[in-house]
Amino acid sequence: MPEKITHIISGLDTGGAEVALFKLLSLMDTALFSNDVISLTDIGPIGKKIIQLGIPVRALQMPRGTFNPLKVLQMVHWLRRDPPDIIQTWMYHSDLIGGIAGSICRIPVVWNIRQSGLDPLYDKRAKIWAAKLCIRLSPWLPASIVCCSESARELHTGYGYAAEKTVVIPNGFDLDLFHPDSGARLSVHRELGIGEDDLLIGLVGRLDPQKDHTSFIRAAGMLHTDFPAVHFLLCGDQITGDNRKLTGEIAEAGIGGVCHLVGRRDDMPTLYAAMDINTSSSNGEGFSNVIGEAMACGVPCVVTDVGDSALIVGDTGRVVPPSNPQALAAAWQELIEIGAEARSALGFEARRRIERHYPLSSIVSRYQKLYQEVAACAG
Repeated sequence: MPEKITHIISGLDTGGAEVALFKLLSLMDTALFSNDVISLTDIGPIGKKIIQLGIPVRALQMPRGTFNPLKVLQMVHWLRRDPPDIIQTWMYHSDLIGGIAGSICRIPVVWNIRQSGLDPLYDKRAKIWAAKLCIRLSPWLPASIVCCSESARELHTGYGYAAEKTVVIPNGFDLDLFHPDSGARLSVHRELGIGEDDLLIGLVGRLDPQKDHTSFIRAAGMLHTDFPAVHFLLCGDQITGDNRKLTGEIAEAGIGGVCHLVGRRDDMPTLYAAMDINTSSSNGEGFSNVIGEAMACGVPCVVTDVGDSALIVGDTGRVVPPSNPQALAAAWQELIEIGAEARSALGFEARRRIERHYPLSSIVSRYQKLYQEVAACAG
């Protein structure tokens, strides 16, 4: 009989943890494991994709960031009616709520930490409260604690999470889905109405203070002064022309004619492959999917030194301090001035780095091995 894993996650909108869960479920060995998913909030776009894999998804419809005892009891009822062998939780609220439910049902729980740290400037009180409770519970409640990055492990064990239970399993990348595509450039340039030889610098990420679109836009304004033919592509939830704050910042930076807002897209491999440079301007990350996906497509990256971003990129791109538009613009300029051939060589090495260190198949194998170890100890 396959081991049954119930995954409990805060929500299933498009985000790093949600995408990581989808990728894991898409490659797990169905002869060894069966899976189902419980969302604390709603099903969302990633939930719909998981359902298409043939995996059951249920939603508690709990308002985001809240704790509803009746909803927790409903989850306990679900778990008792069809008990899994292991519960895998994703993110602080799910670690706390799913951990409590698992403890009530006497089912071993594996926590998953996705953030590199907590910041009162960006993180809501409910999230910080949940993380602090998890610190107190970590010595006895979870069987294991998975961190998606080395930086997350170091910070959370420093906060007080049980170090002896903590392991690092980074995100993995589908190298068949994300790959260089010589036809992508022409296709995307035509869609955007820009010249075939114009350079394209991209940023992929939902509108969120931690993604720091403001620094990207300010850096773009600085670069535009000396390189007016360079275009900028922003992609993600709420990244559209209807967003007045974003369009106002773009107008203030003087890049309205070369900045393209395309919202959420379903053709991300094509968009990545069309870029000359990919950027992560975040001031907080755990392990960025966006960086690895772009690198797998053969695109050099300029990233801020947060989370494991510098570790992912290695010497295949450029690393700059967070919240520093001047440094970001300077790194772009450096990659522009080295020329197309040198950028292509960096992109080639970027993909090789992902192939060596972060192939999705090996990451899935590490999760499966952990689940087998937890199940063996529980048995």
